Order: sequence, then C-alpha cells, then structure tokens
Amino acid sequence: MTEPPTRSARSGRPGRLDVGIISAGRVGAVLGSALRAVDHRIVGVHAVSEASRERAEMLLPAVPVLDVEEIVRRAELVVLAVPDDALAPLVTGLADLNAWRTGQLVVHTSGRYGTGILEPARRSGAIPIALHPAMTFSGWSVDLARLVGCPMAVTAPPAFVPVGQALAVELGGEPFDLAEKARPAYHAALAHGANHLLTLVGQAERVLEAAGVADAAATLGPLLTAALDRALTEDADAALTGPVARGDAGTVRSHLEALGALRDGEGRPLNDVVDTYRALAGATLARREATGRLTGDRAEAVRAALTPDERPR
Repeated sequence: MTEPPTRSARSGRPGRLDVGIISAGRVGAVLGSALRAVDHRIVGVHAVSEASRERAEMLLPAVPVLDVEEIVRRAELVVLAVPDDALAPLVTGLADLNAWRTGQLVVHTSGRYGTGILEPARRSGAIPIALHPAMTFSGWSVDLARLVGCPMAVTAPPAFVPVGQALAVELGGEPFDLAEKARPAYHAALAHGANHLLTLVGQAERVLEAAGVADAAATLGPLLTAALDRALTEDADAALTGPVARGDAGTVRSHLEALGALRDGEGRPLNDVVDTYRALAGATLARREATGRLTGDRAEAVRAALTPDERPR
C-alpha cells in the first residue's frame, strides 16, 4: 500500500505538505488560508475570474496563480474546491493528461459526492478523500473563525480515513465519518436547511417591507434567533408554535388573504411568498398529524384553509 506524503521538502515541521488549491472560490481560498496558517505550503492557486483573483490576493498573498496542470504537478495535496458539476470533468481530464501521481492526496470539498468521483485519480495511484465542512462560506477571512469547531464530513478508503480526519482537525473542524452512500442525503439535508432558510427569511423580510415595517431584519432577528435555537436544542415537534400547530384555521386563512393582497415596491404581487407559505404550512400540518398533535376537525379545518381557490391571481 502506498503511504501518503508526510513532509514537505521545504518545511521543517513534520507532516507539512505542498498544497495546491483549485480554485480560489469562497471555499478554496478560505481552506487554503487555514492550511497555510498551520504551516502547510500553498504552492499554487487557480483563479480565473476577477473576484477569485482578488480573493486569492487577500487570503493567499504571494501565492502564485497557476494553471491547473501546474498546480497538480507541484502539489502533494490537491484541494478541489470547484462546483459539483465541474468536479467529474476536472478529475477525468487530469487523469487523461496523466497528471495524477502515486501517493498524491486528492481532496474534494463537495458535500454531494464521496470518493467514487475521484476514481480516475485513484487509478493513477492518488489517495482520494472527500472532506466537506458543514458551513456556508462568504469567502472572507471571517470564515476562518467559523471553521473552528465546524463539523466536517470525511469519506475515504478505510486506511486513509485518519488522514482525512487529521486534515479536518488542522482546518479547525470536528471530523465525522460519513459513508459514501449517505452523502447525497446528507448534502440534501444541509441544502434544505441552510439554503431554503435564506429563501424563507428573504421572503419574510419582503413581506414586512411591503407591510410598511421600516427595519425588517431587526424585527425578525430576535424571533428567528430564538426559533433556530429551540429547533436545534429542543424537540422540534414539541417546540413548534403558531397557527398551524394550534389548529387555528381562521388565522391561516387570514394570513393567505393578507399575503395575496400585498404588493412590493414595484407593484408586483408576492405570489412566490403565498406559494411558499402554503407549501410549508401544508408540510407542518402533515407533520402535526403524523405525530398525533393535531387531529380531527381542527386538522381538516387547517387543510381547507390551505386549499387554494381557482381564481386567477
């Protein structure tokens, strides 16, 4: 079995590696900066757009901006922080160019994929690791502090799981092992929770603005902070409040009527908000029924209130 590289020829500290970052997006530049902070040597970064180049200059000063092949040639550890759909063509293309080499660590940061997508690199002797921080990245230095204690999903061949775990720890994170087959559902959960949360909060802010509330974010802040804290620290089913949880069909109906009547600053109806409210209230109702917390006539009344009429909007 090939052992991973454990020491950069230009570093006096054991276990330091020559690291290549592909590319300097929000994730790659931050992870590169974190690895550099613990004395790994960043030998090159790939940055095409102006924003990526600015990010590389800010987070990885003095690191040369190189093409992908040159980075792979120089690096003992290659970090692939590219969009999900770009990952397979990138790995396969480099394999076709015989760029991967034996003993080289190849780490991707996709939540969706495990190590199967790195198979072309593995066939060339590289060591595949999937390492995903369960965090949203801004691409600014503030993300470095957010990495501390961040859960990081590690998927790797059994012999190299400790290598992935060690990298996660060096980044400041808390590693946990995740099976290859579990990664799509894992990533769906994170996207559903975080991405859709932003959509939901944005819609709530638009409604408050349309209703004439001057500072929507300040109005929502305490409520959303408390709700998120309760959702993460208590039983979410028990912590749920609001008209659907209570079976208050009249309030649900009045909400939909009010939302349907609102217009934004340009006079457009908030149809997307109405649709989201109806869908999430329906999901909440289904959950309340499944757990036995809302039954009978009250559940049916809420369902009727959520049923859209056929009048055009």
